[in-house]
Amino acid sequence: MSKDLARFVVFGEALTDMLRQDDGRWLAVPGGACWNVARVGARLGVSTAFAGAVSNDLFGAELADKGIAAGLDERYLQRYDKAPLLAMVASQHPPQYFFIGDDSADLHFAPEQLPQGWRVAAEVVHFGGISLMRKPLCERLLAEAQAVHAAGKAVAFDPNFRGMAYQPHYPATFRALAAISNYIKVSDDDLLGLFPGLPPEQGVGALRKLAPQAQILFTRGAHGMTWLSTGRVIEQKAFPVQLVDTVGCGDASMGGWIASMLARPQADVSAHLQVAAAAAALAANHAGPYPASAVEVDDLLRSSGYPAWLAR
Repeated sequence: MSKDLARFVVFGEALTDMLRQDDGRWLAVPGGACWNVARVGARLGVSTAFAGAVSNDLFGAELADKGIAAGLDERYLQRYDKAPLLAMVASQHPPQYFFIGDDSADLHFAPEQLPQGWRVAAEVVHFGGISLMRKPLCERLLAEAQAVHAAGKAVAFDPNFRGMAYQPHYPATFRALAAISNYIKVSDDDLLGLFPGLPPEQGVGALRKLAPQAQILFTRGAHGMTWLSTGRVIEQKAFPVQLVDTVGCGDASMGGWIASMLARPQADVSAHLQVAAAAAALAANHAGPYPASAVEVDDLLRSSGYPAWLAR
């Protein structure tokens, strides 16, 4: 039966960030843009699954365990006796990193092995991250996105552009996904990579031409976020926060935005943006990617003068 399957399904990569410390040692932190988005959705109380593949070693085990702890439906996760996908982060400020993942587990993800009826149950299906730059995985994911769109389901897309993983085929993949997406989140950094030579504000305009049907969430870190749709623009301020780091903040805003729409479909767009901004702020207040709970989001909203999300 499809009724007990996930309403929010997130396709893409889960990986381990290897962070170089000041003393030269390396710290392993589970992450990956799409896996981060999925955990946020689950922690906010929406039935969510991460549809991807991880390795059958200690790196993959940690990703699987933390996903289950967040509430993800483990039936969608695949495990393979392949190498893990690693992001080697030599410096965070300024960012210097590269990826290790030739023939790694993520590339062996098999959509045909997902639970029967998953597409019937799904309401929003998310794509993004470096998974769309990595062959042959990107080809399978684009085919899934097109099948989801053809089935009348909503497509969410966060490019999360990473120049270090860029491949020549990516612009065509990006345009194809943008053309069928209902919800697109981009940051100012994404836009600089996606539309070289254009300032972010003009990049948003270029994106709207590629995806006139989409709601677009343009995030600008401490400067807040802007939601754009046909004939309507809404601004949302960032919440004041004691910044620890910005890892996963964009993923948190994406997960919060989609989860809010699924949990409270009758609410106005402004309410969903408040949840997105609160989730991002709570992520910024923690080291590494942090998926805030619905209670934490509500507490922050109330303390900032906004209505409680859960009570709406």
